[in-house]
Amino acid sequence: MNSRNRKLHSQEPQRFLIFDRDSKFSADVVSTVKAIGSQPVRTAFRSPWQNGIAERWVGSVRRDLLDHVIVLNERHLRRLLKDYVRYYHEDRTHLGLGKDTPGDRVAASVPPRGQKVISLPRLGGLHHRYTVAA
Repeated sequence: MNSRNRKLHSQEPQRFLIFDRDSKFSADVVSTVKAIGSQPVRTAFRSPWQNGIAERWVGSVRRDLLDHVIVLNERHLRRLLKDYVRYYHEDRTHLGLGKDTPGDRVAASVPPRGQKVISLPRLGGLHHRYTVAA
């Protein structure tokens, strides 16, 4: 596992937490974010374009996961999101990365004719990763 992957899987707090100017992000939220070791960063006034990356990720979570499951409670949601983040970094390809994964997964080549391809379920079978059987 390279250093980038170790950082993705570490339990250390994120360096920054970016949030907009919504009133729900009060002084209590700011102090809590600082207490867990992250630096709160607010977007600029009237700059919705600054939320684009977060909105795209939330859209991916909705389309890939939340549109397909019934969330039972907060603990269940946390587990689903943890599994989704792992899937997002290790298995889901990204056009912006040339169809690579953020976790630098080695791309599979076309298997020789006759070799068995196996399906590895991800996110409880919602998605799959395919590999050549050993």
